[in-house]
Amino acid sequence: MPSGKPTSGIKSLPDSKAKVKKAKLVRDSFTMPADEYQVLGDVKKLFLKAGLEVKKSELLRVGVALIRDLDLANLKLAVASLPPVKAGRPKKEK
Repeated sequence: MPSGKPTSGIKSLPDSKAKVKKAKLVRDSFTMPADEYQVLGDVKKLFLKAGLEVKKSELLRVGVALIRDLDLANLKLAVASLPPVKAGRPKKEK
């Protein structure tokens, strides 16, 4: 039975004190060519010039977000254009 109060189609916002579940973090290491790694430093410097601070991990996450939206054909082209990198840790110099 209606209570006589008009209802709008707008639902109330969730309680601002509701806990947001944090994503599980994963730690990893990888090898990449020095010139590609340098790009991360260059982009960080661009951000600093603009008055913003960004972490390398944030830049890598931007890359993940961008490749997530690529279709398989373009993703294959992007991967094929990368120079091969020897897997594993570099040997220590004596």
